[in-house]
Amino acid sequence: MKLFGSKINGEDYLNIEPKFDFRNYFDGELKAWGIVQNRQGKIINRFDMKMLGSWQGNEGKLEEQFYYYDATPQEQKAWSISIDEQGQISARGDHIVGEAKFASFGNAVNWQYTMTVPVGETTYDIAFDDWMWLMNDGSVMNRSYMRKFGIQVAEISIFIQKLK
Repeated sequence: MKLFGSKINGEDYLNIEPKFDFRNYFDGELKAWGIVQNRQGKIINRFDMKMLGSWQGNEGKLEEQFYYYDATPQEQKAWSISIDEQGQISARGDHIVGEAKFASFGNAVNWQYTMTVPVGETTYDIAFDDWMWLMNDGSVMNRSYMRKFGIQVAEISIFIQKLK
C-alpha cells in the first residue's frame, strides 16, 4: 500500500527486521549528516546535525540543530510528537504547515508534511515525503523527496546515528 501519494510502497518493508520503534529510537542524543540535491541530482548543500529526543508518555519532543558546510546560517527545528491510543503518530512544528502524518512498516517509517522553506528573500511551502529505514547496525537512513505543485524539486539524504 502506498500512503499519502508516496512513490514507495511501505508494505514491501512490513516483514523486514529490525523493526523500527520510532519513540525508542528518537529518545536521547543523536547525530546525523547529509546532503541536499537539486532536481538534476547535483549536491547543493551538505550539513551535520545534532538531535535530541525526549518523551513523557506518548508526548515527545525532537529538537534538531543543523550546521551547514557553506555560508547558510545554522538552523534549528523543534517537533512536538504525539502517539494516540491506536499507536498512530503525528507531529507539529513552527516550520510545519498543519500536521505531519506517520506510518510504520517493519523497518521503515514514512512521514509526510508540508514545510515552509526559506529560499533567498522568500519562502515556499514544500511537500515532504520522508522515508526512514532502520539498518542492522542501529543507524537510520533517511530519504526526503521534496515536491512543489507535484513536481520533485529536491532530495535530501540523511544518515542518523543514536549516541550511547
